[in-house]
Amino acid sequence: MTRVAVLYGGISAERDVSLSSGRQVIAALQTAGFGVTPIEVGPDLRTTIAALHPRPDVVFNALHGRFGEDGAIQGVLDWLDIPYTHSGVRASALAMDKAAARAIFTAAGLPVAPGGVVEVASLIDADPLPLPYVIKPLNEGSSVGVEIIRAGDNRRAAVASGWRFGAQAIVEEFIPGRELTVAVLHDRARAVTDIIATQAFYDYESKYADGGSRHVVPAAIHPDAAAEAMRVALAAHRALGCRGATRADFRYDDTHGEPGRLVLLEVNTQPGLTPTSLLPEQAALLGMDFPALCRWMVEHAACRV
Repeated sequence: MTRVAVLYGGISAERDVSLSSGRQVIAALQTAGFGVTPIEVGPDLRTTIAALHPRPDVVFNALHGRFGEDGAIQGVLDWLDIPYTHSGVRASALAMDKAAARAIFTAAGLPVAPGGVVEVASLIDADPLPLPYVIKPLNEGSSVGVEIIRAGDNRRAAVASGWRFGAQAIVEEFIPGRELTVAVLHDRARAVTDIIATQAFYDYESKYADGGSRHVVPAAIHPDAAAEAMRVALAAHRALGCRGATRADFRYDDTHGEPGRLVLLEVNTQPGLTPTSLLPEQAALLGMDFPALCRWMVEHAACRV
């Protein structure tokens, strides 16, 4: 029997999301017939390493956010020579660093929103872009810390003064329209999901709260736009050097008709596996239930690549 250790929890702002993903994964892997060792990760790395003895055959990385999907734990597992799910050190670090990822996407000719890196202190005095625009942390996920500054909004200075995600941030033109996402498994884009949030913005609550959003899959968009979203998702996956499962997030501006303008936001190398997550929905659409999806991830685990 293949022995799988599941890492979940962690110390990032997305700990609760990871705990939810981990619980789902543990149950699914047990259903799929694996021997499962749950390891709830906390602040002491030595405790986590000790829990990996005796050495498992595979680590299922269900961590989200910093230290879980930015290459940190991947480097530890490479050092220990234990195969693990999802992307390796380099791809994980590049995808998590929004500035680095933007540069790679741009070099690959993929569509990104106009913008760039700014010093957060500079936002106190002036708008860096015409309104509306988006402010994002450089290395957080799940929309943690994301703010939209709109016309007539006087929150810019307050956002800058209360910023807790480092001295720099990403600012980008706000793209109106829809939120789309595309899952990639290994070397194939699977489907396009249209995400309809109950709030004006697809924020953390919309992503993980029951009833926070509605998912339409396959998305009811122009077929040319759907094909382009799948092409770009796979191209972004390859440009970063990802492996296993990823999820590319987009804005799709169809406010002037279809096919509209498609803009790549980011690639998530550790897609959520919670009850409200998008990757399992797309896999299910193609006939892969959740235990089968988790089995696929274990079977494609690797290290030092």
